[in-house]
Amino acid sequence: MTTAEIIENKIRDALQPVHLDVVNESHRHNVPANSETHFKVIVVSDSFNEQSLVNRHRSINKLLAEQLSGGVHALALHTMTSDEWVERQKQGGIPDSPDCKGGDGRAGK
Repeated sequence: MTTAEIIENKIRDALQPVHLDVVNESHRHNVPANSETHFKVIVVSDSFNEQSLVNRHRSINKLLAEQLSGGVHALALHTMTSDEWVERQKQGGIPDSPDCKGGDGRAGK
């Protein structure tokens, strides 16, 4: 099972999201080919109702503690309720992650 699949399964099991995207963005960074180190995670779950953004991120970080202590270097988290997701779609969706600034300059090209 890939790291992306593990992340997806853990989030699905814990939060029953109405929408979930786990995007491996490692290729945009100065890491070896086929790495699974950098991810963008979009989670839409009504379990986030009444939770602050910080607490939403903490809950994801706690779920993925094993991956974060191992090979996963970075998570770009986008956590929303269903209503926030609908509003975000009206505004053009989730922004792209910025290009990597480190390494030899090849990342993101």
